[in-house]
Amino acid sequence: MDNARSAHRRGLRLMLIAVLLWSSGGILVRLVNITSGWEIVFWRSLFMAVFVAGTLAFLHRRQLLPQVLAVGRIGLASSVVLAGTFFFFILSITRTTVANTLVIMSMSPFLAAIAGWWFLHEKPPRRTWIAMAVAFGGICLMFAESLELGRLLGNLLALGVSVCFAINVTLLRRADRSVSMLPTVLLAGLWSAGLAVVFAWPLQASAQDIGVLAIMGCFQLGAGCLLMTRAAKDLSASELGLLSLLEPILGPVWVWLGVGERPSDLALTGGAVVIGALVVNEAAGMWQRRG
Repeated sequence: MDNARSAHRRGLRLMLIAVLLWSSGGILVRLVNITSGWEIVFWRSLFMAVFVAGTLAFLHRRQLLPQVLAVGRIGLASSVVLAGTFFFFILSITRTTVANTLVIMSMSPFLAAIAGWWFLHEKPPRRTWIAMAVAFGGICLMFAESLELGRLLGNLLALGVSVCFAINVTLLRRADRSVSMLPTVLLAGLWSAGLAVVFAWPLQASAQDIGVLAIMGCFQLGAGCLLMTRAAKDLSASELGLLSLLEPILGPVWVWLGVGERPSDLALTGGAVVIGALVVNEAAGMWQRRG
């Protein structure tokens, strides 16, 4: 029991750090001058792949290739879905506000809970279903605004992030616990960088842009994904999703403070509904566990 609790606390700490790193994505994207989402994905994924390869080489040394091959079909599928989140996030954030992207992405916990119920038999409690219904109302507000402002495509792409996140969490939870899934992050970076460069060529990023994107790739994305992948061994699908809620809470704040991108009143209202439903859901869960 003590070992299980220790592993659970470790998973919570790792996932918390991962989400804090992820929340800087919006402000970092706004600090680059290039407008091509494909080129941003390319540089970000390239630096992530280099960072993760170096980290795995340090951890496994000559066993790096066997570790990569050991992830098997589940790991390969996980890497493809994870690469999808890279594309959807950047392409969304370049077509709508950071607040819209991140708040719509906050549906991830619910989609992860549903996927966990269907495929892992981790049945969500009734309070989670109620929270889903309330949060859906907030999402409808976000979409109502997007129809007026021409941001519908950006919001749909943000939903793509949530779908890919839920699938990836489910795959990681189904993987053999004795096999490290960390190499899936490296594979995801290689897939996304290889595809993005086709659409991004010719590259136009300045040295300053490349510097910002290097930070994004290595720390915001690379370190965050490594920590989340490791935390998936010790946390349930719904816990992973709920902890990810810090990203839509903190992300717009950094952008608002850093570059003055204030969300609209309707977006703030919809976001408050979504976040409120999620916070109440988690608070009720904590109260029940203590009881």
